[in-house]
Amino acid sequence: MRLISWNVNGLRACAGKGFADFFTQIDADFFCLQETKMQAGQLDLIFPGYESYWDYAEKKGYSGTAIYTKHKPLNAFYGMGIVDDDGEITYDSENTHNHEGRVVTLEYPNYYVLTVYVPNSQDGLKRLDYRMQWEDDFLAYVAALDRRKPVIFCGDLNVAHEEIDLKNPKTNRRNAGFTDEEREKFSRLLGSGFKDTFRTLHPDEIKYSWWSYRFKAREKNAGWRIDYFVVSDRIMPNVTAATIHNEVFGSDHCPVGLEITL
Repeated sequence: MRLISWNVNGLRACAGKGFADFFTQIDADFFCLQETKMQAGQLDLIFPGYESYWDYAEKKGYSGTAIYTKHKPLNAFYGMGIVDDDGEITYDSENTHNHEGRVVTLEYPNYYVLTVYVPNSQDGLKRLDYRMQWEDDFLAYVAALDRRKPVIFCGDLNVAHEEIDLKNPKTNRRNAGFTDEEREKFSRLLGSGFKDTFRTLHPDEIKYSWWSYRFKAREKNAGWRIDYFVVSDRIMPNVTAATIHNEVFGSDHCPVGLEITL
């Protein structure tokens, strides 16, 4: 199976920059989106052979996630599930985390697929405390799913995990996306039974998935790797490829990909 994840930074804008051409060409089983910045009914983007599942933010023009898939799921869940002391999961639209359209979960007989748009800690780290709580609750959620069946989750995780994952680590140490706190949360997640597929298969490769629109960053390849495919440890041996499509334009992020046998 082939999966693609792309933070499109506004799907309506990206649709005018070759999105459909790449979508059709790549022919993925799952095409996962983040930062769609849409409300229901704003764009009629249908692809033959695919169903789509959308989590919209309450705030217009903000956040939003979606999955296009060729495979009809057993269930689709919107927002982050809340895990109780017994490991049971409930989906509550009133959950603080579920107003921003950040998670779609599709359940299949033998695995889950999730698209995720992790909150940015923002300038001055004014949202870092909330981000830390979000990280803890998201780990509890995916760990609870993983106890049931293997998990594949992807998206803009808004963290460059190691120094190899961004062009200028020294000057970004206390900037959003490369704080010690954010990196430690991602290390904790990986230590809880998950693998960063690209870094596992390409331990020394320098490749980025996001570039600032300022200072000709993409032209200079002064980027960050903040878009990921993460899988449960036990299915990492099934992963045959993890890719970063930095030849594809249309957003300040490029698509990332995964090939896996399930």
